[in-house]
Amino acid sequence: MHPFLTLEHVKFMLEYISDGVQIVDEKGNLVYCNRNSAMLDDINISDSIGKHITEIYPSLKEEESTLLKVLATKTPIFNREQTYRTYKGKIIATINSTLPILNNGQIEGAIEISRNITPYKELSERYLDLQSMVQGGDTTGKNKATRTDVAVFNFEDIITNHSEFNRVKAVAMKAARTEIPVLIYGETGTGKELLTQAIHNSSKRKNRPFIAQNCAALPSSLLEGILFGTVKGGFTGAVDRKGLFELADTGTLFLDEINSMPQELQAKLLRVLQDGIIRRVGDTREHRVDVRIIAATNIDPNVAIENGLIRRDLYYRLNTVTLWIPKLSDRKEDILLLTKFFIDKYNNQLYRNFKGVSEDVMRLFLNYSWEGNVRELEHVIEGAVNFAEGTTIGFMDLPPNLRNYYKLHVEPQIHEPITENQQTQQSEDFDLNLNQIVENAEKRAIEKAYEDSFHNITQTAKVLGIPRQTLQYKLKKYNI
Repeated sequence: MHPFLTLEHVKFMLEYISDGVQIVDEKGNLVYCNRNSAMLDDINISDSIGKHITEIYPSLKEEESTLLKVLATKTPIFNREQTYRTYKGKIIATINSTLPILNNGQIEGAIEISRNITPYKELSERYLDLQSMVQGGDTTGKNKATRTDVAVFNFEDIITNHSEFNRVKAVAMKAARTEIPVLIYGETGTGKELLTQAIHNSSKRKNRPFIAQNCAALPSSLLEGILFGTVKGGFTGAVDRKGLFELADTGTLFLDEINSMPQELQAKLLRVLQDGIIRRVGDTREHRVDVRIIAATNIDPNVAIENGLIRRDLYYRLNTVTLWIPKLSDRKEDILLLTKFFIDKYNNQLYRNFKGVSEDVMRLFLNYSWEGNVRELEHVIEGAVNFAEGTTIGFMDLPPNLRNYYKLHVEPQIHEPITENQQTQQSEDFDLNLNQIVENAEKRAIEKAYEDSFHNITQTAKVLGIPRQTLQYKLKKYNI
């Protein structure tokens, strides 16, 4: 240990880390416990030091203790899920990493770092229980208001005048008539689940379960049990429980942000795609399921593969049909449509009577980058309809970040002198509708970037901030 780092310094740091830390000696007696561990496990530190670990946790069997197992084997255990009951009766779920403390090969103790996952565990189990309850009831799809496994959106609910997005819809409609898996690429908020639900509702599975799971929403250690189910004895505290694949049997399972799924789970997913067979966590038996899988990623699949986020073999299995949803800033012609749609939607919900937005607001909407895509636009309008006065959404009814953007990026353009070229271009565009104006501007931007990049498609796509496949489509569209 470095001279300036004493044992007291180490203890001080351990007291303030967010995880629980316990250290036992070679016999399994507790020699150290930090504050977070004591609070989590309902134990009194001064009363517990010196006691055997099974005495502190009466419900814990010796063969189930990760600390005692490491003492016996001298082998570390990483990311092991453990569920136990404290002496006060509280059920706790943790992810433990346990390391042996060795001195010249001799075991002198073990240290365990525990992360509390109880809230995630409870939430995931409630979700699975709810899905099981729902499956036991109505499967006709008529009682949509009380069901959580029914897709409610159809292709008519996808509002767009954008030529590329309409092409995506057309391909999706054809894919809906098949049983093949589908991969959807779109940034957060572009409407991946909406498109997925539309596919499900246009398929022969439309009256069967539809279940969606965001792979980034849960710790990877819980995700396997959520997807594939568990059996009693599979790990400490495990119970017999169906996973989402079994609950979605004969229906559709939507796996969002699949690029966040651990590689080992991707291998199990590939097997389901190939053979239709699953195995619950801790089980030796196999179950056959009939599930259509639709997966989505919020980053370019090619980038995800290069960075090791998606297995190549899984990508090739999913890549039979790939649907790319354009971000909102690439389909500005839809901003007018969506603004009207969301105003009408929240007028009906909140009994308001807004007719539209002011000229300044629409100018801002058409210039804003919309990093949150359609979802961000909807939330902006929902907030304005809730709190604005009158019948028109004005500049001061918008969130501060949009007002600041207007002052920094939009307002200065209004006062810039118009050049002769701009006047010529404006006169050319005067008789064009909004779609044509946007397409003309898009074509000029692509031509310039393509020329500046010496006709290198990869570099041009990078400059424009769009995927290669999108650029290739637009080059062909504009005959560049």
